[in-house]
Amino acid sequence: MTKVITYGTYDMLHYGHIRLLERAKALGDYLIVGVTSDDYDKTRGKINNRQSLMERIAAVEATGIADEIIVEEYEGQKIDDIRRFGVDIFTVGSDWVGYFDYLNEFCKVIYLPRTEGVSSSEVRAEKRKLRIGLVGSAVFRTKFINESKYVNGVEIIGVYASHPGDEPEVADLFYTDVYDELLDKVDAVYIISKPEYHYRHTKQALEAGKHVLCESPIAYSREECKGLYDLAAEKKLILMDAIKTAYSTAYERLLLMAKGGRIGKIVSVDAVCTSLRDGISIEGTDLSKKWNSMCGWAPAAMLPVFQIFGTDYKDKIFYTKFQDKEKNIDAFTKVDFVYPSGVATVKVAKGAKAEGELIIAGTKGYIYVPAPWWKTDYFELRYENVEDNKRFFYQLDGEGIRYEIVAFAKAVESGKNMSYVSEEISETIAEVIGDFNARKNMIELL
Repeated sequence: MTKVITYGTYDMLHYGHIRLLERAKALGDYLIVGVTSDDYDKTRGKINNRQSLMERIAAVEATGIADEIIVEEYEGQKIDDIRRFGVDIFTVGSDWVGYFDYLNEFCKVIYLPRTEGVSSSEVRAEKRKLRIGLVGSAVFRTKFINESKYVNGVEIIGVYASHPGDEPEVADLFYTDVYDELLDKVDAVYIISKPEYHYRHTKQALEAGKHVLCESPIAYSREECKGLYDLAAEKKLILMDAIKTAYSTAYERLLLMAKGGRIGKIVSVDAVCTSLRDGISIEGTDLSKKWNSMCGWAPAAMLPVFQIFGTDYKDKIFYTKFQDKEKNIDAFTKVDFVYPSGVATVKVAKGAKAEGELIIAGTKGYIYVPAPWWKTDYFELRYENVEDNKRFFYQLDGEGIRYEIVAFAKAVESGKNMSYVSEEISETIAEVIGDFNARKNMIELL
């Protein structure tokens, strides 16, 4: 029996895929089809799939052509599969001519001509793009524009802000200082205005029938945040909290390991996020245009606390050094959370500097994530016996922003919220920010 193997993503399965599979099957008696996993596609820079792994596997299975379907999960798996299954022929489309010649050492390699005029990219492009507008002038809107270029099916249309900005990425976009004018031209908005405007800008967009991806905090109180989620549900719109750290593959994996008992019972979480780049401590700086430390950093820092311990903390206390108390600009804030089973500490600063590490302590060991942990592609499991220590590396492109955009676009297309940040966590972040603004349980540092 001649065994044939081929691989592909098979997103939005089309006639070209089917013809390629038919020709592959004709090369032998038994066809094995490898469908690439979402994580492996990420490592290869393919983050624009419209369908999940299970949907893609089901589509291939439904053709009835494959005798066996496997999942491709890592670099070098092709050689392992060829040996494991006793494969005689490896085949793939002719656009890969020469690339897989090294496999001739293990089996025969055949490049098959692709069906002209048909590709997954073209099929995806036929669908109308999600038109996104930017609301606000925060410096990281440039990153969002650049990362959106890696995502099929989305298009940045324009900007609503008090001034257009001088970034070259913004120059060719539609600009307006009238919010309704932008809302008339888009399907969704990414809100990066100052945090005190998030609630108003989000509510106005939802009332206009637009989907919203909003930088955290979405609002300044739990009640306001919940009200926005209720409004989105009522209008069948997507509202997502934009904390890019949640979309880092390494961050996802360390959470699973922490919750899975790899370090025993978790007793503490310590997260530090600081940066001096925003210049709030420089004399003469216009602080009215700046985000404070709590709004700029605390949502990301609180994310692992709430995802590990939950949101039902028993007590919390703020320790804050203000740069300008009247403008509510904190140079440094430490927040201590107390839970029935453990404690957590969050340190955030725009006017002070500390090592931006994440440490999750357990009864058997701890997870260490080096600075800057919120953009991590690497972490360690550490134990009393150092020989048991393990290191983990994962691909991270675009600081997680492009994966966040993919999740948002898929949520809009499917009508199902696919945010990696739950509504309950968004509401609790808003609650904590509101308590900070109200100076509840706060000790001010001189």
